[in-house]
Amino acid sequence: MSNATEFNLDYQAEMLVAKIKHYLITTMGRSSEDANDEEYYRAFCYALREEAMINWLATSRTVAQSKSRMVYYLSMEYMPGRFLSNNISNMCAKDIVRLVMQKMDRSYTDILFRESDPGLGNGGLGRLASCYLDSLATLHYPSQAYGLRYQYGIFEQQIWNGEQIEAPDCWLLNDNPWEFRRDLRRVQVKFCGSMKPSTNIHGDEIYTLDNYEEVGALPFDYPIIGYSKEHDFSVITLRLWTTKESPRNFQLQRYNAGRLDQASENTTLTDVLYPSDHHETGKRIRLKQEFLLVSASLQDIIRHYLNQYNNFRSFADKVRIQINDTHPSLVIAELIRLLIKNYDLPWKTAVEITQACTGYTNHTVLREALEVWDYSLMQYLLPRQTKVIERLNLEFCNEVRKRFPNDEDRVRNMSMIQGGQVRMAHLAIVGSHSVNGVAALHSEILRTRLFHDFYEMMPNKFHNVTNGVTQRRWLLDCNPELAKYITKLIGDNWIDKFDEIKKLAEHAEDPECQFDILNIKKKNKQRLIDMINRFYKIKDKETDSQVAPPLLDVDSLFDVQVKRIHEYKRQLMNVLHIIMLYNELLENPNSNRVKRTFVFAGKAAAGYEMAKNIIKLILMVARRINRDPAINNKIKVIFIENYNVSRAEFIIPAADLSEQISTAGMEASGTGNMKLSMNGALTIGTDDGANIEMREQVTDAWWPFAFGCSADEIAFLQQNGNYHPWEIVSNHPAIRKAVEMLRDRSFAQTDKEHEVAYSIYQNLLEGFYGQPPDRYFIIKDLESYYETQKKVDELFRKPPKWAQTVIHNIAGMGMFSSDRAIREYADKIWGLTPCPLDIEILERVRHEYSEHDKCRIY
Repeated sequence: MSNATEFNLDYQAEMLVAKIKHYLITTMGRSSEDANDEEYYRAFCYALREEAMINWLATSRTVAQSKSRMVYYLSMEYMPGRFLSNNISNMCAKDIVRLVMQKMDRSYTDILFRESDPGLGNGGLGRLASCYLDSLATLHYPSQAYGLRYQYGIFEQQIWNGEQIEAPDCWLLNDNPWEFRRDLRRVQVKFCGSMKPSTNIHGDEIYTLDNYEEVGALPFDYPIIGYSKEHDFSVITLRLWTTKESPRNFQLQRYNAGRLDQASENTTLTDVLYPSDHHETGKRIRLKQEFLLVSASLQDIIRHYLNQYNNFRSFADKVRIQINDTHPSLVIAELIRLLIKNYDLPWKTAVEITQACTGYTNHTVLREALEVWDYSLMQYLLPRQTKVIERLNLEFCNEVRKRFPNDEDRVRNMSMIQGGQVRMAHLAIVGSHSVNGVAALHSEILRTRLFHDFYEMMPNKFHNVTNGVTQRRWLLDCNPELAKYITKLIGDNWIDKFDEIKKLAEHAEDPECQFDILNIKKKNKQRLIDMINRFYKIKDKETDSQVAPPLLDVDSLFDVQVKRIHEYKRQLMNVLHIIMLYNELLENPNSNRVKRTFVFAGKAAAGYEMAKNIIKLILMVARRINRDPAINNKIKVIFIENYNVSRAEFIIPAADLSEQISTAGMEASGTGNMKLSMNGALTIGTDDGANIEMREQVTDAWWPFAFGCSADEIAFLQQNGNYHPWEIVSNHPAIRKAVEMLRDRSFAQTDKEHEVAYSIYQNLLEGFYGQPPDRYFIIKDLESYYETQKKVDELFRKPPKWAQTVIHNIAGMGMFSSDRAIREYADKIWGLTPCPLDIEILERVRHEYSEHDKCRIY
């Protein structure tokens, strides 16, 4: 580093120190010596965000001046993780920040830990959305995102006495320096009421409402900072709606009448993500949440458009709306309604505009996960939107009849309303110009199975955009040791041009590089162990104390499965393999099996009993294995509670083996598979979701742990109906012994635990609640999985070969950046072009800021 560079860095650090001291005094009345870490964190964020806000305003002015087409992204979930560390990374400010911390005698890590993970999502859907926002900002695409500001997240997962307990996620307990309240953008959303019919100037039937419920929605904005090595980074907006800050939402008359639940219902609409829908209240709240997001966001989108245009002639050209899964599908009905009623457009034009603007991303192939709403509930809560859906559906069904005469079965299959239910995926398909899957296999299943009738009628609507993740969060930020080493080998262009990562393969045969990669992995494993020892909080109710984590061996193979707990993701198959391995070691404690640390993490939906039982089983198995001296500490099993982005940033860099073992044909794509692979974990996986494309990119030569039935084989077994898991169990002694241990109290210490284990046994071999046995084909794939795990052992015993394989896997991940995915969306679906920051505008804003920054009263 040159003297001039060192001087400039020191000067910038001194300016930032001065700003921090300024905010400590002016916002908290504290000096830097007296401030605690929480106060210092807030002051530090206030100081740092000034730079971001300059670019935020300049980005907005640049887009407005260019009159660019914009994409508006609607999602019920986001999982951004901590904003501070990612913002520092994307602003390339790490060196300055570390110098500031040194000058002010503060711990960088302790300050970062003061921030809570935003409770805005649950799993891959939300994390994907946040990756896409990072890429939209980095690539300078004109864009804005909308979601809901959940007061208590989905829940904070706590493990008490061997089971998941849901507690409120109090991420908003303290002041959040990264959010900006926008009172002037408050909107009203209407539910229920009685309709009064009339017509617009074109004779189209429209409706006004009387005696409706009006809910106020207040937005909070979050700046999403794009990556840049210079000061020309773009900043886009994530706008989150809340009903907590609108006093009129609280119905005092009902409260005084003793109807407390009804009085506060509209105030609590944004309290919790995905309230349980096992009862009518939960269903009602969920539908209200979805329409709140849609209505509030559309009002904002239209306001934004009308700020620049005085009619709707350019709306279909300037606006693109992407709905992330079916949750925001009501955007179609509401946009049509707004255009024909509020703006007097003819019905046909309103439908054409809506279809031209809207794109739909599907994220599931499970029919039971495709969202449907009870028709009577929708009619009660959203009477006007239901009328739009009815007319749209009638016209569409008539089109189907015209195209496929005398085929009423097809009409029923494609109808948006059938059997007293409204099919939201069908509404999304009909009302959009584009429908995309998120991996090649997933998109093929949409075309050939799930939505085959729609594909036959409108094949040009269907596309594939394979998911990606941002390498900036998931490598540069979360794995600094590996990122620094990759930069040393191939330069830093990979940070915003991830296809450059392929150059890493040139070093795969270098023994020194292999040694370095293994050494970095060991450091990350020790970092995870330290985190576990610091934050492990599993509790024993009987003693009201925390259970100490097991002693983990940094040299063991870290076998990691971290994702939402669901039967199709097959955490249960992983557990059965652990039991089989445990039995093998009991018979031969001196076996040459490598030491393994099995790491699980993930939340089960509050109302999903089987998923919660799987967590209980993992903890029961862990309890016995971790305490059994007979196996010479060859296996350890740990469940890390409350999995979120911040925990993932410790776990993923430490993984040796990535468990991607979903039933083939059931995982849409996956993104954890990509994160783990780019951080140096080898994948043991089925040919499912994006695993297939990852395998193609890495090549079979460096993808040694594929196993299990293909999606076609699974589909054949499902259709054939003669799959009998008991036959496999009967003919395989090791599998039979492991399965029998679920019912012979091998792991259960109480009757309740026995009931849990036995219910899982029944699910596998006898069926449950009218379902066939083992409907996720765990037993079918278990032998193949068990034998493939032996191959893992063989390769792990050859560290140079293991490291060589790891390097080739990292080098093959170039395709799986969210930057590539967003470019594909922009080219294929949105027709969007980048709009880089106008430097002249940026300098004007910076000059205006500098002038005001000098103002003092005395």
